[in-house]
Amino acid sequence: MRFRPPSGTRTEPPPADDAAAWITGAAPDGWFTEPAEVVVDRDEILIWGRVPTPELGADATDADKAAAQAGRIHQFREDTREDRIKVALQVEHRYQRKVSWGVRCGDSQELFTHLSAPVMTRLRQPERQVLDTLVDAGVARSRSEALAWCVRLVGEHTDDWLTSLRDAMTKVEDLRRQGPQ
Repeated sequence: MRFRPPSGTRTEPPPADDAAAWITGAAPDGWFTEPAEVVVDRDEILIWGRVPTPELGADATDADKAAAQAGRIHQFREDTREDRIKVALQVEHRYQRKVSWGVRCGDSQELFTHLSAPVMTRLRQPERQVLDTLVDAGVARSRSEALAWCVRLVGEHTDDWLTSLRDAMTKVEDLRRQGPQ
């Protein structure tokens, strides 16, 4: 009989420290021009791959370049669909997280699939007023979208701080692993 945690109890998925290496080995050779960037959180594994930029003449406009890159991304998506599904199913089984794919080409990028996870939060009136102001101003269509906008804004302006925090968390986890079992 398999252990089932009580309803509402969250269990952590297995570690995914080796996910980037595993995905590099599982993805067919020639898909990407450089190793895939693999971003992992407790819910999702996002795989970003870079494909070759199409060669255009010297007189190509920025619009031509953007169109060629969009076409290359679209063709990659169509050509690799079945194999990406196979890899994703293996990754989901191994790491117990949903898999999302994104592709970069030149200055363009497109996220094919992604997980949109609901997040519960309790906000007091001043915080709700901030969200409502963003909705009333047309920045967002809903409080949920306004909250996501705020999180992206904070992420953009605190990238160095968040990176340092994540590095510190990794060091703490490494020390925990080195401690007594």
